[in-house]
Order: sequence, then structure tokens, then C-alpha cells
Amino acid sequence: MCPVNSKLSAKEKARLLAESLGPKLVRDLAMAEFTSYQTGGKAAFFYPASEAKEVGQAINAARRYEIPLFLLGGGTNILVSDKGFDGLVVRVTVKGIERIESNQVRCGAGEQLEDLVDFATANGLTGIEFAAGIVGSVGGAVYGNAGAYGGEVGRIVSQMEVVKSDGVIGFVGAEFGQFAYRDSAFKRNDAVLIRADFQLEPGDPELIRKRVDEIIETREEKLPYEHPSAGCFFKNIPDDSQPHGKLAAGKLLEEIGAKGMTVGGATVSDRHANIIVNTGGATSKDIRELADKLKVKVYDKFGIMLEEEVIQVGEI
Repeated sequence: MCPVNSKLSAKEKARLLAESLGPKLVRDLAMAEFTSYQTGGKAAFFYPASEAKEVGQAINAARRYEIPLFLLGGGTNILVSDKGFDGLVVRVTVKGIERIESNQVRCGAGEQLEDLVDFATANGLTGIEFAAGIVGSVGGAVYGNAGAYGGEVGRIVSQMEVVKSDGVIGFVGAEFGQFAYRDSAFKRNDAVLIRADFQLEPGDPELIRKRVDEIIETREEKLPYEHPSAGCFFKNIPDDSQPHGKLAAGKLLEEIGAKGMTVGGATVSDRHANIIVNTGGATSKDIRELADKLKVKVYDKFGIMLEEEVIQVGEI
């Protein structure tokens, strides 16, 4: 859909957006309550979309009125500017988990990844145990191709229902996602995931549950759940000589003495060198400055420039 006259005032654009999206549209909503870091300023507009049709309407309205758009999942892998986001945040809350064929599970983008793991486990389906304990939405997991212990979400996706950039809703194959390490085409093509089908395999429910419990126990031992965080801040580095073909960024960070480094209320966890936590009162600026210091120290010692897993929203 073509944009309207770009000379419209901000007030007029806001009025038109409200007319298009109706009473579910919220103004000036604090983003901190929707992010795992519990930081960030206000979104100028916030719209929860529980159906594919609503996602399409929101995308079309934002583009028609030339309003910046950000799609929000579980909020567990983002860092929102303290200044907020001067645009429309659409939170995709599409729900539902069902077994559609003998070994396939269809899941709404708004479901929690942990609930998908539990559903598969209860139904004796194996292949997604690696995701046990990963906090966040299924949509966010597909968007960032979440993974652990050698597994990745993109490898088990069989097809997806998406809203494309033109607002058209339809199913696409897994190749549409162009999945790579912590990456997918959704970061570049403006399509929005509504649901995903996952190809799993039959297994022994007791063995699956045992593996899930083992992974969760390992995570709880290693990760600082006592403070708000976004999980691992930096991506691991491709290295075929390492387990699963990746050199752990946490290993490099440990060697530069990252644990305990602090900026304001942001601190590198003493349990995991690749996790920055909000110890209380941290701002997004604190977290960003600490992350930048870590990148400089790693580069100075190893000549490696770390890349963020965490997505920055707005200018910090």
C-alpha cells in the first residue's frame, strides 16, 4: 500500500493510525515492562496483535502513514533506548499449539518457547530438547534462530505462516527463513511470523523428559536468573575446531576479566561472562556502554570484534 502525503503532521498521522487500528491501540506505553532487561522508554504507539489479520492491518497502517514500525515478541533479546521508540510497536501475541500430523507441531508466534518444549515432551516428540529453558517467544526464537547444545530452531522448522511486507498472509517453506547462526531472513525482508510448523520425531517420553530436565538443571546452575538480563549478549564465533563449530564468546570475555565489570546498574554476571545483568536501576545506556567496553577489551586482546545477539531498538 502506498504512503499517504508525507507532509501530514505527526498529530494527523496519529489520528489516522488510531482510526485504522481502533481501541486496542495504546499511546505512550512504557516498554520496560515488556522487555527482560526491564529498561527502555515509551513507545509512541503500542498495538497487541492476536491474529494474522491484525498484524497485516498494523503493518499496512504504519507504512501508509509513514510511521516507524517495530515487531515485538517476548522482549527477551532486545535493548530499548531510554528515549523510547517514536513509532508503532506491534506485539505479536498469536497463540495456539497443536499436533497437526503424527510428528509435526504447529505453534503460534506468541507462545512461549518453553511451552512448546513441554508440549512436545508430553506428546513423546523429540528434536527440540535443546531449547529447554530458553526464555522467549516462539516468534522471537524463529526470528533469531535460537539455539543451544548444537541445536537450532531453524533446523526443525518445516513451514511457516507469515504476513509479507505487502500485507499478504500465507504459508511459506522453511527455505524462506534462510536460517543461519542466530540469523534469519526475517531480520531483512520485513515479513512477520504468525505460526510455525516444527518437524519432530517420535521418542520415549521418559527419556525426552530426562534430557529436558538435565538441560534445565544445567542452565539454572550456569545462568543468573536472579537478575533481569537478555541471556548471552554476544554471539559465539564460528570456529570449526571448537565443539559445535563455535568458539564461545564467554570464554574470551572470561579471559579479559569481564566478570564483575560494571557501568551504573549494569554488571557482567559473576556466573557467566557473556551475560550482562540489571542489578537494579540500570538504564539501557548503562548496558550499552558496558557492552561496548567489553567489545573493545576483547578486540584489543584477541583481534576479534564481537557481534551482539541482543537487538538494539532506538538510538542509545
